[in-house]
Formats: sequence, C-alpha cells, structure tokens
Amino acid sequence: MKPVRIAALGVLGLAFLGATLTLYQVDTTEYAIVTQFGRPVRVLSDPGLYIKAPDPIQSVLKISKQIQVYNLPKTEFLSSDKKNIMVEAYATWQVTDALAFLKNVNSLRGASTQLNDIIKAELGAALGQVELGNLVTVDTSQASLPDTLNAVKERAAARTGAYGFTVTDIQLKELTFPEANLTSVFQRMRSEREAIARQFRSEGAEEAASIRAEADTEKAKILATASRESAEIRGTADAEAIAIYAGSFGRDKDFYRFSRTLEAYDKFIDEGTTLILPADSELLQYLDPRNALKLPPSSTATAGSPKVTADSERDR
Repeated sequence: MKPVRIAALGVLGLAFLGATLTLYQVDTTEYAIVTQFGRPVRVLSDPGLYIKAPDPIQSVLKISKQIQVYNLPKTEFLSSDKKNIMVEAYATWQVTDALAFLKNVNSLRGASTQLNDIIKAELGAALGQVELGNLVTVDTSQASLPDTLNAVKERAAARTGAYGFTVTDIQLKELTFPEANLTSVFQRMRSEREAIARQFRSEGAEEAASIRAEADTEKAKILATASRESAEIRGTADAEAIAIYAGSFGRDKDFYRFSRTLEAYDKFIDEGTTLILPADSELLQYLDPRNALKLPPSSTATAGSPKVTADSERDR
C-alpha cells in the first residue's frame, strides 16, 4: 500500500510542477509577452489563464498597463523675452504597445530616460516662444500657460509613440524665478493688481455718482412738491388772514389800527430798543402817555412797557 501512495504523491508533485512551469495568469492591469529562448513570440493583453512551454524554453514578461508618473527635476529655461525661469514639471504616461516598449526601452528606467530628454526639449522649445508676462499673470485672458503645456503634451506624445508608450498629460508642479528675476516679477504683479484696483475704484466712483444724481433728482422733486404745497397752504392762510383783517377793519377801524400797531411793537421793540422818532409820529401815539385817552373805546389794552425815547425837532 505504501508504494502506491508514494507513487500517487509523486504523480501529484510532477503535475503541480508541470502546472507551475506551463501555466501563467494575465491580470487586467498588465500585458504579458511570451519569449522563446529570449525572443518574443506572443503578446497577450486580455486577462485570463494561459499555457506555455516550460522554462527555460518559454518565459513570460509582464508590463503594466497602468498610468505611470514621471517627475522632471527642476530645470532652468528661457522665455521669449529672455527671462530665466525655473520649472519643475511632471508627466503621466502609459504603455500602448508592449512589444515596441520591450524592444526600444525594455524597462521603466529606460522609459524615464527617454521621457527626461523629450519633455525637457519640448518644454524648452515651447517656453522659449512665450513671454514671461503671459506665463505669470492675473489676467486669465492673457494667460497662455495652459495652451503651452497642452502643445508640449501633444508633441511629446507624438515622439514617444515610436517607443511603445504615450504621454497623457504634462503639468507644472512649480514655476519660480532666479533671484535676479524676482524683483521685476513682483513689481509687475504689483502693477497689475494696482491697475485692477484703480479700475474697481473708478467703477465704484461712477456708480456712486449715478446713485447721488438719482438721489439729488428725487430730492429736488420732493422739495419742489413740498414748496408748491407749502405755497398753496401759505396762500390759503394769507387769504384767510386778509379776510379776517378786512372783516375786523370793517367792524371797528380804530380797534383794528390799535391791534396792528401793537403787533408792530411786538416785532421791533424789545427791552434794549431805543426809537428816535418825531413826536407827532403815528407809531408813538399809543406809547405816549399824553395820548392814553385817545385809545379806542372798545380796547381794554394799555400802553406797553418798553422804554422808548421820543424826541421831536422842537425838543432838540
């Protein structure tokens, strides 16, 4: 019984070893290249379980389909207006032809070497055609950096296609300037912001002037309406007062003259008033004690108390 068991175990071991040497799996995120004595004979891109001749007759190389990231070290470039800029960029790339990739670059390190040369050359050529003011600006209508990077990506993708991979995107991680350029760049940015601030202040002043003009117009309308209404009310009141005065004058002329004179006294005479008038002035007839008996019979008022000095030409 033991020899049979040993034989079965041997057969199972040989079967497992054979499966290990001949079966292989391809994941959805990778390419598989089958090589026979070092020469590629088959490329597989669909996921699944496959069979091959055992090593060392046939071997399997796997290459990732996933997007890779390459970081370009900080490099100094020259803009079209001869300004030095320091750029640190990154690129995303992906293998599109596994067989061409294996023949031309062979590995990720080889792809990084090619990317470094291509991206550096294309970035230098593109940035050399753009002025610094269009790379660093707060005016989005003048900014040309996005279009420049898109052009660099397209040219780099065209050049890397022959190596079996393509560049999918290029972006800047940092754009700075050498110390010699920082002062001029900051001054330009300050000038642009001051220009924007002046524009906002001008628009605000214009809007304020428009609001004030509308308010002044409304104020003028309100004052005109109020003036017209007050004039109408004043006219009505004056007419009523004249009617009352006329009625009083018609009933008792002496009393009317007396009351109007007292009103005149009230308007221009106070404790510090000194009047110099002829002795026979009608205005003094109710202030002169000698004329006290001449008060109208219907009046119950007496002469006022202000000090008044009446000098006639005879007294002088």
